[in-house]
Amino acid sequence: MSERSVQVYPDSAALLAAGAAMFTARIGRAQAAHGSASAVLTGGGTGIGMLEAVRENSADVDWSQLDIFWGDDRFVPAGDPDRNDLQARRALLDHVPIDPARVHPMATSDDSPDPAAAAAVYRSLVQSFLAEHGAFDLHLLGIGPEGHMNSLFPHSDAVREQHNLVVAVTNSPKPPPARVTLALPAVHRARHVALVVAGAGKAEAVAAAIAGADPDDVPAAGAIGIESTTWFLDAGAASRLQAGADDQPRTS
Repeated sequence: MSERSVQVYPDSAALLAAGAAMFTARIGRAQAAHGSASAVLTGGGTGIGMLEAVRENSADVDWSQLDIFWGDDRFVPAGDPDRNDLQARRALLDHVPIDPARVHPMATSDDSPDPAAAAAVYRSLVQSFLAEHGAFDLHLLGIGPEGHMNSLFPHSDAVREQHNLVVAVTNSPKPPPARVTLALPAVHRARHVALVVAGAGKAEAVAAAIAGADPDDVPAAGAIGIESTTWFLDAGAASRLQAGADDQPRTS
């Protein structure tokens, strides 16, 4: 059974440092056990900030033995600043000795005729990787104020997907509307899931997800890893957690 924990930090700086330490520890353990490791990255201000913090301790990871995937990305041209891929490269990947062949971005609108075709290509890649390796070692996630994660929004076809690992989104309520995203079946194929969340504006969604909301209403509630699921929260994001809940926050 997957273990769940909630860790609360006093501010965003402490949160990002803790998230970065978790990243390097998880990847290091996986590499020690299996020789290589894999991580699924997230975007957003907190996710990219965490990657910048990882960069400060990049010597703790064997970058030549790490596969990088993305939980979602915008279906826009390659140079668009909204691309999670581009932001992650600027924050971390361009500054570490990673093998380019082991970095697996989603297609841009320059590469593929439509998001459905791009999703099919990424789905094939993910299926092949998981067939060989069994699971991702770490899936990083942020969430939105309404509880979305990756590009899985409440009451959408994408969050209700039960079979396909990767799907296209053409009507995202948050622009841009066209995206490619890992669906819940892919999130559930990660050994460890880590949700890194900052800000009081997300506190209600955090509390609902941790309390066991229906993922159709709060998609982040469906983020469950094979071995562990850890919520990393700053004080604002944790401010609506109820005293007496099954999982009490641990302040570091």
